Amino acid sequence: MTAVLAGQLPDADTIWPLLDRLAAELGLRVARRKDGRTVLIGADGERIQPWRENYPYPDRLPRKAYEAAKRELQIELLKLQRSVKSSGSRVLIIFEGRDAAGKGGTIRRFTENLNPRGARVVALDKPAAHEQGDTYLRRYLPHLPTSGEIVMFDRSWYNRAGVEQVMGFCQPDEYATFLRDAPEFERGLVADGISVIKLWFSVTRAEQLRRFVSRQDDPVKRWKLSPIDLASLDRWHEYTRAKEAMFRHTDVPEAPWTVIKSNDKKRARLEAMRYVLSLFDYEGKDHDLAGQADPVIAGAISALPELASSEYQPAIAAVPMSRISAAAQLAPLAGPLGPQPAHRVQGDPGSDAGVERLGTGDRDLHDSVALLRDQPGQPLAF
Repeated sequence: MTAVLAGQLPDADTIWPLLDRLAAELGLRVARRKDGRTVLIGADGERIQPWRENYPYPDRLPRKAYEAAKRELQIELLKLQRSVKSSGSRVLIIFEGRDAAGKGGTIRRFTENLNPRGARVVALDKPAAHEQGDTYLRRYLPHLPTSGEIVMFDRSWYNRAGVEQVMGFCQPDEYATFLRDAPEFERGLVADGISVIKLWFSVTRAEQLRRFVSRQDDPVKRWKLSPIDLASLDRWHEYTRAKEAMFRHTDVPEAPWTVIKSNDKKRARLEAMRYVLSLFDYEGKDHDLAGQADPVIAGAISALPELASSEYQPAIAAVPMSRISAAAQLAPLAGPLGPQPAHRVQGDPGSDAGVERLGTGDRDLHDSVALLRDQPGQPLAF
């Protein structure tokens, strides 16, 4: 992978052989049709549709139905934004997932018609040297939502649990510190009144490869194909193990993960919007439209095939926020949108067979987050 990680986007002579090899590992081959489009061919010589793998629907959502539903949901998002602004609430939505899983496209549909004065997207570059250690989580503090604002993170501090850990961009002790500190950090955000919503976009390996082939084949999309993207294809299983460890350490009741199955991008975008809307009560809400996301597209992380075994079961069933112990301490933070966080709670997912579950230690970050609980109205700056 030396050529891929050289820091510059490799040329076609480097990329196509890599994509060919990765396709062969899946029993596929890359072929160019007469119309110039590049497709994946199966062992039987026929074009395959990798999006169908483990997908709950036999057909993709038609564009006409998608556009109609998207417009209706974007109207609901505008209602939510007005409610957030008028109540002074703060909403943070974290978009995570493998490369080419559809995060960026979903964010664009979220923000397409929102007022930019009350909604923004944060996509930070790699951390500087001084931000690698104990200050890693603090680099995100200036970007958190202020009063009346919705903020969407296009990737987040979870880079440390994913690409940085897999590609060796952080030290083992920094990774361990992150797994220990991230849950407490998020609890502090929630205690300070921020609704924290974490979405994981799940794409299958063959569909991810097809999207990478499409990017390389289209000059206007080629910029999306970074060296790290290509390296990730060669490390699918390492990323899977990192994802599972991340879920088991950071799926906490105050800030649970929700998986969005994204092999069909259109359905993923709609159900991500619908899921976020379902978490809030706001004036004029259409409950039939935004009351609940499609459960076979958006659901708890235990719905992932690799985490669906009996070893991964929530310790408690989903419960309303009002029934959580210590919820009364958060009650003063509740506004017209309801208690913070607004979403239902998933249980503690238990232990990971290959990674020791890390406790919360006496570190500066932990102490600072604890301080926020004592003074929930103070600015998040430590």
